[in-house]
Amino acid sequence: MKSRADILDQPEPLGRWLAASVMVHAAGVAAVFLANWVGIRSILQLGDVNGGGIGSVAVNVVAKIPLPSRSGPENPVANDTQSRVPEPPPKQKAKPEVKPEEPDAIPIKSRNAPKRPQRAQSPPNKYRAQQEDLPNQVYSTKGQAMVSPMYGLTGGGGVSLGNSSPFGTQCGWYANLLREKVGRNWQTSELDPRLHTAPMVAVTFVIERDGSVPAGSVRIAQRSGISALDYSAQRAILDAAPFPPLPTQCIQGDAHVEFDFELRR
Repeated sequence: MKSRADILDQPEPLGRWLAASVMVHAAGVAAVFLANWVGIRSILQLGDVNGGGIGSVAVNVVAKIPLPSRSGPENPVANDTQSRVPEPPPKQKAKPEVKPEEPDAIPIKSRNAPKRPQRAQSPPNKYRAQQEDLPNQVYSTKGQAMVSPMYGLTGGGGVSLGNSSPFGTQCGWYANLLREKVGRNWQTSELDPRLHTAPMVAVTFVIERDGSVPAGSVRIAQRSGISALDYSAQRAILDAAPFPPLPTQCIQGDAHVEFDFELRR
């Protein structure tokens, strides 16, 4: 009887596989050199031609999150609707008459006695009952969408860049420098002490290449309705100027900047 040959003991020739691998890699290298010689590189570009040399990128803390603003009566309660019509005010329930207890009465525990509310239970929402509606107000049964002046407010108030900032994300350090310097020069002590909140003031100005600010470029783009507050914001820009020179890696010419001033005491 012939013994069966074990195929695992037979050596496998690897010469042809090695030759095929060398040929594939050589063809790839030749294709790269051929592409550079023909000029395909000018057609297909990977990455940015002017990339590199920018330096570190600053991560800025935003002062506010833009949310969709709605008009209508103020309503801080969130409802799953887009309606601007408020819901009718809750009907006031008549309070039951409570008979006065006798002075000599002794309280006796009973199963039918009313239970005291637990501490974990939240009180009912009384905000809608405190609102005053117009005599011809129309109501809706679906509730009103959330309308609150807290949308878009800066945390605690202060100075912030406008929506059209020319510095981007790579020159955030320069934007922070401007905001801190303008904030230090914003004098609000001369305003009426009874004034705790006010609408936002927007001031636009131009920063030249060397950091100087032309006095004629400082203009009030949005007024708050309070002249003293508007002029204090405009004066803060003039007192903070001049600024450090503009960073060359972000802006080539002058910079048109907008600052928002919001009073929150």
